Amino acid sequence: MFFSTAGIEVAVWVPPLVAFTVSFFTSMGGVSGAFLLLPFQMSFLGYTHPSVSATNQLFNIVAIPSGVYRYWREGRMVWPLTWIVVFGTLPGVFIGAVVRVTWLPDPKQFKLFAAGVLLYIGVKMIRDVLTNGSGKNSSENRFQTRMKARRSDGSTARPSAVTHFNIRRLGFTFYDESFDVSFPGIFFLSFIVGIVGGIYGIGGGSIIAPFFVTFFRLPVYIVAGAALMGTFVTSIAGVAFYQAIAPFYPHLSVAPDWLLGILFGIGGIAGMYLGARCQKFVPAKAIKWMLASVMVFTATKYIFDFFGY
Repeated sequence: MFFSTAGIEVAVWVPPLVAFTVSFFTSMGGVSGAFLLLPFQMSFLGYTHPSVSATNQLFNIVAIPSGVYRYWREGRMVWPLTWIVVFGTLPGVFIGAVVRVTWLPDPKQFKLFAAGVLLYIGVKMIRDVLTNGSGKNSSENRFQTRMKARRSDGSTARPSAVTHFNIRRLGFTFYDESFDVSFPGIFFLSFIVGIVGGIYGIGGGSIIAPFFVTFFRLPVYIVAGAALMGTFVTSIAGVAFYQAIAPFYPHLSVAPDWLLGILFGIGGIAGMYLGARCQKFVPAKAIKWMLASVMVFTATKYIFDFFGY
């Protein structure tokens, strides 16, 4: 099947299958999988126009709600954290979109930028896991134990609860362990991530989830839902913005390839729901290693592509 905006030809079943496989694993870490679908589109499908970023965000819009619903149903959505992420990343996404089409339209330069972002986060996460031995904190251990107990006794208790929320601090509990983070710190990080995510076309989830885990020491089981929801909202803004500025760049393919993005999204719906459902059965250390490994691998490939290897 030929996709005119992307300028590529691919079997209609390939995008949903690839998106399902990627989303199943990445959604466990609060990542939609868009950061892996982008190199797949660029390197394997040959889709290198700036519009690939918007198409990637369209995938997020279609796929993410199923995963967010699952995390909400299980009581693992800390909504104040989610809204800080949303309002912090939104302005950054608009800035990132302009940077992408104005200064990084060349796929070679764009790959080098993406490699730097992913390599930094991946290496930081690997070092964090190794430094902390098992890579688990007590709340994550407790979460695994409580989930086993819930399956045996049928308990429906909510695992998280907000304790305080103001313009300075956000506090919540997660299975009897308390967490307290800086409101300005989370907001500023979200803003920077929004810019990077707007450039890359990923909504920011694959960047902000590892940062929350490594820098703010938040449990991956509670971060995942907030990161996905933030990615969903900012992706809507990103797609709308790319579509709106497309007429101002008639020499470039800027607007998303709607059919291709929806096909990716269809596979992502199933993959993300199942990944969110299965996350509680997977050790936190394994999720962190998975996220770090795919980031380092993707970054390394981009660097090799840049230097022509």
